[in-house]
Amino acid sequence: MEILKVEHLTKKYGKGDNEVIAVNDISFTVNKGEFVAIVGSSGSGKSTLLHLIGGVDRPTSGKVFIEGKDIYDLKDDALAIFRRRQVGLIYQFYNLIPILNVEENITLPCDLDGKKVDPVYLEELLKTLGLSDRKKHLPNQLSGGQQQRVSIGRALINNPAIVLADEPTGNLDSKASNEIVELLKMSNKKYNQTIIMITHNLEIAKVADRVIKIEDGKLV
Repeated sequence: MEILKVEHLTKKYGKGDNEVIAVNDISFTVNKGEFVAIVGSSGSGKSTLLHLIGGVDRPTSGKVFIEGKDIYDLKDDALAIFRRRQVGLIYQFYNLIPILNVEENITLPCDLDGKKVDPVYLEELLKTLGLSDRKKHLPNQLSGGQQQRVSIGRALINNPAIVLADEPTGNLDSKASNEIVELLKMSNKKYNQTIIMITHNLEIAKVADRVIKIEDGKLV
């Protein structure tokens, strides 16, 4: 079952001689429950592509369909709500709220949405992430790997249509990186979670079901 469809997606910055085409006429589809890695060197356009897929930025042209909905038909407020409910984002630098503890950071999307947290699912997530004994800790009391686990929990708490991971291991040592990749793979299998992961690391990309390569804004 197709959950994501990208059609002729293009993103340009600047004009005239200063114009840069960060994403150049990209089209592909992703099925529900698929784990896809998008690889490319720095400046290849992979992070821009991820932000366009997630509705964080709007394209110059082209369309993105998530569960059949053209997300760029939505106005900004509606798009923000859709993104919060249907897209889980994992960043390289965690983006945790420093004054919120582990449990509060994970449940933040539910709180912003006025949605009741399922306590059974929350406890299962905390256990799966190895954070049950850290749930009252603040981010500055955690290691980098633990902070990224919190970020994964926050992305999964709303059972989104897709999870987008932007260089999720880029700020971690090799041991923590392997643990995070295994967690993503496990959530893909355990919850049938669709995951699209950006990485420049080909070894990490190998855990995915499919690898897409991007160079100079184009799929190759």
